[in-house]
Amino acid sequence: MASDVRPIRTEADYQAALAEARGLWGAKTGTPRGDRLDVLATLIDAYEALHHPMDPPDAVEAIKFRMEQQGLTRRDLEPIIGTRTRVAEVLNRKRGLSIGMIRRLHERLGISAETLIRPSRKSAA
Repeated sequence: MASDVRPIRTEADYQAALAEARGLWGAKTGTPRGDRLDVLATLIDAYEALHHPMDPPDAVEAIKFRMEQQGLTRRDLEPIIGTRTRVAEVLNRKRGLSIGMIRRLHERLGISAETLIRPSRKSAA
């Protein structure tokens, strides 16, 4: 294990850092191996943020994901979103979320308000 720390500048550097991090996975915090893993994780995170950014989910994707996580049906969303028709319109991207819907989804399902206020991908195009 080399003790020198260098920035990750290329895809090859990135792949090498990932391989080294896999080898260090599970190292105890505060040990030389644990410290090396912390440094590599920080460098990998910075490289990924710049070269492999992830788009945040849109509101409908977030709602559907939470429904799947919690085993919810469309009917379970009616007290939060409104009528059966309104739930269908929202989930089919034919209607945007109102402020009240956003507040209730945030409070009851724990979906971040920041995610919920983003326009739906299909309606944003």
